[in-house]
Amino acid sequence: QVQLVESGGGLVQAGGSLRLSCEASQDTFNRYAMGWFRQAPGKEREFVAAISRRGSNAYSSDSVKGRFTISRDNAKNTVYLQLNILKPEDTAVYYCAAVAVANSDVVLTTRTQYTSWGQGTQVTVSS
Repeated sequence: QVQLVESGGGLVQAGGSLRLSCEASQDTFNRYAMGWFRQAPGKEREFVAAISRRGSNAYSSDSVKGRFTISRDNAKNTVYLQLNILKPEDTAVYYCAAVAVANSDVVLTTRTQYTSWGQGTQVTVSS
């Protein structure tokens, strides 16, 4: 399985921005569909955004659409999540996830579809 390491979390005021990164251990990174999920205290882990193997397709949840953007750089084995116009309700631990897929255009939005997870990075938005 691929190893994933997230970074870029922190404390930010409402309306601010952060950029999360997730670096994968394998050079076969372009075989993996990638996703970002988040988990707030006392809540289940929820889908945030996902991107296909080559970055041709992306999808984000309604709660972050227009504010968060997922992207990837396969040459750097890294997927990014740009967080803009942050709100206090965005406070959570953010996790990246990966799964090897044959279809280069597929975007996966369900937690159980992913096989590898990072350790998470904390994002805290103050009001």
